[in-house]
Amino acid sequence: MNTTQDACTPIEMVILPPVRDLGDGFQVRRALPSAKRRMVGPFIFFDQMGPTTLQAGRGLDVRPHPHIGLATVTYLLQGEIVHRDSLNSVQTIRPGEINWMTAGRGITHSERTGAEQRAAESALFGLQIWIALPTAAEETEPGFSHHKAASLPSFDGEGQTVRLIAGSLLGRESPVPTYSDMVYADVILAAGARFQVPDEHVERAVYIVSGAVEAIGQDGRFEPTQLVVFKPGAEIVLRAVDDARLMLIGGEPFPEKRYIYWNFVSSSQDRIEQAKRDWRESRFASVPGETEFIPLPDDPPGVRYP
Repeated sequence: MNTTQDACTPIEMVILPPVRDLGDGFQVRRALPSAKRRMVGPFIFFDQMGPTTLQAGRGLDVRPHPHIGLATVTYLLQGEIVHRDSLNSVQTIRPGEINWMTAGRGITHSERTGAEQRAAESALFGLQIWIALPTAAEETEPGFSHHKAASLPSFDGEGQTVRLIAGSLLGRESPVPTYSDMVYADVILAAGARFQVPDEHVERAVYIVSGAVEAIGQDGRFEPTQLVVFKPGAEIVLRAVDDARLMLIGGEPFPEKRYIYWNFVSSSQDRIEQAKRDWRESRFASVPGETEFIPLPDDPPGVRYP
């Protein structure tokens, strides 16, 4: 569902992501892409995973699958995930840490609950983001980097804590490698605290993880799982109705359209078709130690690229 605001408000639209149940009560909410809004800056995919409780003996098992033309960014609020990829990277990610994987011309990876976590009941709650790469970097060499929570810049004061995950904000730069102008930040507000959304990036949005916020001078409030997209250049001051947590995203929009099919993103439809053939014909590199894989989905009749 998508709600567009009137001309007098600094809010461009509010996106209510649909919910998909993957089984055992594990739900995913996809805010981007949506029917009315494909991207915010370079952000082309925004998923909330959970929160859920995984029973002993059960876990997350995302089998090896491919990507091109994007970077994946994994950020957990609860739990652990083990990342493996075709570069032979093996990395456990925990809350507050960042896994940044650049797909570029092509990479394969899996995400699973580790053996130790699987042995007992465990929680899982996090965000999976895709950043589209600029045209000049779409065919770059694939890469992977992991960043500890302590390495990320943070700002504190007047009831707010802001952690800069990737990109730039208020004169600070994250150590996470990026390819275009962007911001991705974790904003925690105490009840009553205010947060002025910086206007240094052309496109901006906040995703409400928990609590509720209101925009000063505007009616209504924004609730968990809503993606609130702001108009370029608008002055936005948010106030936390109660303790709240937000994810700030944004950046410079690309001049070219981006196509997305399954796990592939590109400025070229032909490149998407090539990636489909390459995965179908096993031309992507494999993940060492893994034999499973997710097959290419069938094209539904009349498929269209968004």
